[in-house]
Parts: sequence; C-alpha cells; structure tokens
Amino acid sequence: MHQLKTALLLVLGMGATACIQIDNTFTGLPPGPWRGELLLENLPGKTKQLEEGVEMRFQEVTRGELPFNFEVVYTDDTTFYLEFINGEERIRVDDIVMGLDRSTARDTLIITFPAYGTYIEGEFEENVINGRWVDPSRGDDYEIPLTARFGEDHRFTRLRKEPIMDVSGRWEVTFGLDKEETETAIGEFEQDGNDLRGTFRTETSDYRFLEGTVQADKLYLSCFDGTHAYLFEAKILPDSSLLGVYRSGTHYKTLWEARRNEGIELSDPFRRTSAREGGELAALRFPAPDGRSLGPADLDGPVKLIQILGTWCPNCLDETRFLRDYLAEHPELSNSVLGVAFERYPDSIRAMEQLQRYRENLELPYPIALGGKASKAEASRAFPMLDEVRAFPTLLILDGDNRIRHIHSGFSGPATDQYAEFSAAFHEIVTQLFREADKEL
Repeated sequence: MHQLKTALLLVLGMGATACIQIDNTFTGLPPGPWRGELLLENLPGKTKQLEEGVEMRFQEVTRGELPFNFEVVYTDDTTFYLEFINGEERIRVDDIVMGLDRSTARDTLIITFPAYGTYIEGEFEENVINGRWVDPSRGDDYEIPLTARFGEDHRFTRLRKEPIMDVSGRWEVTFGLDKEETETAIGEFEQDGNDLRGTFRTETSDYRFLEGTVQADKLYLSCFDGTHAYLFEAKILPDSSLLGVYRSGTHYKTLWEARRNEGIELSDPFRRTSAREGGELAALRFPAPDGRSLGPADLDGPVKLIQILGTWCPNCLDETRFLRDYLAEHPELSNSVLGVAFERYPDSIRAMEQLQRYRENLELPYPIALGGKASKAEASRAFPMLDEVRAFPTLLILDGDNRIRHIHSGFSGPATDQYAEFSAAFHEIVTQLFREADKEL
C-alpha cells in the first residue's frame, strides 16, 4: 500500500497540492455531504447467485447497489478528512492522497481506511468520484466498483412511501435459507417513519451499525465501514414476516427471513467455549512484529487477558477499542494484555506489517503477535487447551497463575443492546480476580 501511494505521488508530480475549482478553491474534495454506491452485481464469476427458483419467493428490487454516506470536513484552508457514516457511527479517515494525473488531466485520489489497510482508489471530476474499493487481505484481485457524488445526503432513496408497518423491536432471523446450513440471529430494529436503523446479532458477532429505510412493504439496510460491505433487502409479507436477500461484498449472497419475537435470546457468550486438558497455556509463544516471541508468561498481574482476533474483523475492532479504553481507565492492567492475531494475508511479512499498522493506528498500549492464518481451525490448533475457537474475537481471562478463569466467545459491540451488559460483566470479573489475589497476600 505504501508503494502504491509512492507511485501515485510520483505520477501526480504534485502530491496533495492539486486544486479543484467548485465555487471556492479547495485543496481537495469539496466540503459537505457525499453519497456513494458500491456496485456488488454485474461482476461475472464473483458473486455467488442464489439457487434457481429461490428468487421466485422474493423479487429483488435493487441490482446490488450498496449505498453509503460520508462527509468531507476541512480543519483549515488546506487540510481535510472524511467521515463515513453508518447510523450513529462516524469513522474518521485522514489518510488521503490526492493530486493531478497528468496522463488523464484528472484529479486522482487514494483513501486508506485506518487499521484495516483497505482503500478507495479513484478519479474525481465534476463532483463525482469513479473508482474502486480494494481489500488486499482478501487477495490482490478483490475489488468492487464504486461511484460517489457530492451534495447528496440520502441513503437509499428520497422517496417517502408510507410504511405498511413499524418493524421496531426484536426479530428471530434465519440466514442461509438457500444453503445447506442455516444460522439463527436476532434482528434489532428502530424505525422512525421511513428511517430505519439496527443490526443483527449472531452467536459469534454482530453486523454493526446498519442504516436504511422502509418504503411501503420493502425494507433496506446497509453498512460500509472500510472492511465489510453489508446490504440487506427484504419484503414485508402479508403475515408480517420478512423475506429478503443479504449480500456481503461480492463474495457472499443468501436468502433470509425473520419473524417478530421479543423474547428471542442467543446462548451465553461466556459458555460457548470451554477449557480442556491438552496444552500448557503459559508455554505458548507467538512471533511479534518487533522480533520478539510473546506469550502469557510475559504478562504481569493477578489478571491477564489473551485476545484472539483478526485485524480484518470489525467485531474484533470493537473489542480492541473496548480493551484500549478500559486499560486507559485501569492502568493496573497495563502489562496484562496480549493480542494474538490470525490474518488473511498470504505471507507472514505482509501480516506482520498489518499488525504493526493496526496497533499504531489504534494507539494500542498492548502488543499483538501473529498466531497464523485467518482460520478458526488454525486458531484452535494454536490454543489446544480450548475445546474449539468458535469465533473471532475470543477473549481468555486468566488469573495470575495463567489459569483460564473465563472465556468470552464473539463480541456484540456498541451497535447492540448487549454491549453495556458485557461491559458490566467484564468489570465484575476483573474486580473479583483482583479481590481473590488480595486475599492470597
């Protein structure tokens, strides 16, 4: 990615000093609202189609256009950043390279998302960006066409068709109706007229901040946070159930249904994974970007935390931010946390570079070592004292003797109604382990 930026700067010949005339003179994109679309369809060989006949039950309206919103904000006459918007969440992006491509006489830009290493590359002309979103962790050929227009702030549509019902509340959701195996989730929706926000929670994660609309008997939700591109579309059926299509980028597409169920619950995340005999936790060692070999034995204190994660995983990012903020308020745990990451990059050199970038961008006070490739099976082999690693992230809570006291599988972040519950439970566990250690003194 750094080589790409360097090459662009050489081609541009003028770095970030290009000027665009739009009423006023700016050193970059015009300030204010923008609306983008990722084009998920019409990419032969990339999107898995639903099985023949499935779409007879649900007629799709969109062609896979995933809308997203962002704003361009100037801090002074020459410096600007972007804020990508998903419901209540705003993701700030400062890493922007922009200038003039002399071969085309068009302004060219690269927008790199913090932590993930994904980026948008495109050309800007007449208030429009045309380009692509690239995710190198999925392979150098994983890219999705993108367009964005200045001055538009709606999500899916400006229409205001009266909804036939209010979908606010909790829904029992089944994903994968067209697959061999289905997955149960909880839909949490808040509707205000045509406006809709919410998320889906599964046994392992949540779909973060989704934003969309309800138009007559159709429901739409989307999220683009730099690493995941989610698009949901559903029809409200006569029996008040939902039936629709879910897309994740260009690599996954499936059918889903939902029925209102305010009492739906998932299993306890503290009970999904258990410890077993078969491996000495204190003996584990993993390579770190700075050349060290790190493991639980390097941690200090009566409470130790091992975070099993992936830098490509937005739910891991939510947990990482939680741990970072918790450590800022509880410095007594400053030397008690180790992250062990399982990465999508094909070689360890690129994976190590990503770990270093991730830690620097998030200003993490704790180290992250490399556990292996992004696979639950590989993570399970790396931690043989667990019956199975079922989710990224998985958090191991140890006592001062490196004994596993609690295991939290998956993470429901701030977009869900479970986030505050986890925060309280985590604080109670840490406090109790400190009390036990004090009694032993």
